Amino acid sequence: MTTLTVNNKKHELEVDPTTPLLWVLREKLQLIGTKFGCGMALCGACTVHLDGEAIRSCVTPVSRAADKEVVSIEGLAPEYFRPLQQAWISEDVPQCGYCQSGQIMSAAVLLAENPKPTDTDIDEAMTGNICRCGTYSRIRQAIHRAAEMKRSTA
Repeated sequence: MTTLTVNNKKHELEVDPTTPLLWVLREKLQLIGTKFGCGMALCGACTVHLDGEAIRSCVTPVSRAADKEVVSIEGLAPEYFRPLQQAWISEDVPQCGYCQSGQIMSAAVLLAENPKPTDTDIDEAMTGNICRCGTYSRIRQAIHRAAEMKRSTA
């Protein structure tokens, strides 16, 4: 039995401890906002937070998440989600949308750690989040916009 706290809710799950966290979130907990992309931690589509750190859930065994706080896109705190969501829409970021939950989860950690990121800070923080549609400049602009929105409400 594995105890997981996901989006502030405790779950007792009977799963193999080596099962990737991604599959526990999607198949056991029906939290399908976190996407499967490459299965090798290379694309970032599966990004979630583990105790406040952006991690790739496709290669993270569920045992590593036991007794820690997991946050998926469905549980992202409104003070980060709302500005990021609004900025994503304003900057017309998504095309196919597949990578967007991972992009937003990585951006949320960046903004939590750095409320006024530079282009370089953004590029470094978002490295490893691949957008097949190539909307990187719009993603960068959206993160700047979200940072401004977050600062203006603080």
